[in-house]
Amino acid sequence: MRIGITGQAGFVGTHLYNLLGLKKDIERVPFADEYFADEEKLCSFVRGCDVIVHLAAMNRHSDPQVIYDTNVELVNKLIAAMEKEKVAPHVIFSSSIQEELDNPYGASKKLGRELLQKWAEKNGGKFSGCVIPNVFGPFGRPNYNSFVATFCHKLTHNETPEIKVDGSVKLIYVGDLCEKIIALAVGGSAVNPCPIAWGAEKKVSEVLALLENFKKLYLEQGIIPELKSVFEIQLFNTFCSYIELEKFFPFALTPHSDPRGSFVEVIKLGVGGQVSFSTTKSGITRGNHYHTRKIERFAVIKGSAKIELRKIGTDEKISFLLDGSKPGFVDMPVWYTHNISNIGEEDLYTLFWINEFFDPADPDTFFEEV
Repeated sequence: MRIGITGQAGFVGTHLYNLLGLKKDIERVPFADEYFADEEKLCSFVRGCDVIVHLAAMNRHSDPQVIYDTNVELVNKLIAAMEKEKVAPHVIFSSSIQEELDNPYGASKKLGRELLQKWAEKNGGKFSGCVIPNVFGPFGRPNYNSFVATFCHKLTHNETPEIKVDGSVKLIYVGDLCEKIIALAVGGSAVNPCPIAWGAEKKVSEVLALLENFKKLYLEQGIIPELKSVFEIQLFNTFCSYIELEKFFPFALTPHSDPRGSFVEVIKLGVGGQVSFSTTKSGITRGNHYHTRKIERFAVIKGSAKIELRKIGTDEKISFLLDGSKPGFVDMPVWYTHNISNIGEEDLYTLFWINEFFDPADPDTFFEEV
């Protein structure tokens, strides 16, 4: 199955593209935003797709009319390209629960869904119009994608978030949304409207209180906070994605020494999981994998190590040097492939903590060289 994503480079598009890369029997058809300005490239794109997930849209602009006009124009250009090429892929459209509101963004989404339904009826295509709640998750753009992104960015950059309206918000984690879209694509059923169930409903102030607690415990003390639900794990992983890693890690640990030796508190937890211990020979590298949901900590307690991280889909590496004589740890954000190398001459001793027991049937571990 060949799946293409308009808006591939955006927040949801990036997550969906990466998750599709982990699925068997799916070929990702590349898309770039410039295709909407080049009819030949857009036509070539629609020819190559069995499924098109139409995510491309404008969320914010100083002129609301620009939002409306842009979003409707993108739908019309997609329809025109499919009709010109006489193709009828399964189109999955991302609409919004803002359809219910009297604003240009919601109106543009509702009209886009109606236009694509008419296209499907006229041309024998399949169409699924997803009505999506507020989406949050790692790497969203602050002041654009979500109030969660804005709060996370401000708290991790020593700014003060402000609540403008303390309403109750229906939220879905970006990874959960992407899995629902993939299920629609693979299942092949056309559903319109297709309401997407939210994962949690929270007041804005409740979300901010959780994030402020994450800052107090994690950023200031290195403590993994108590995470009482899947939503809170997802929110914590989202929060961590906004931390400037080079400024935060390695997090220094405090040795307590006496004539007997030294004692170091390595991991303080409000959540369970498992702790592992490893020795690594000189010159050996461990890891070169990433996780999509797990929280993980590497703490060097003896020897010299280099820890490297690279965000999936980027080329920039981040490196940290750790030494057991000055104990410290580095945590691995989701969607960062990572490794640890023994760069010293003696054996390297490392403690590893992860918030889930290892499950061979669902390891959430994907190998990719840093």
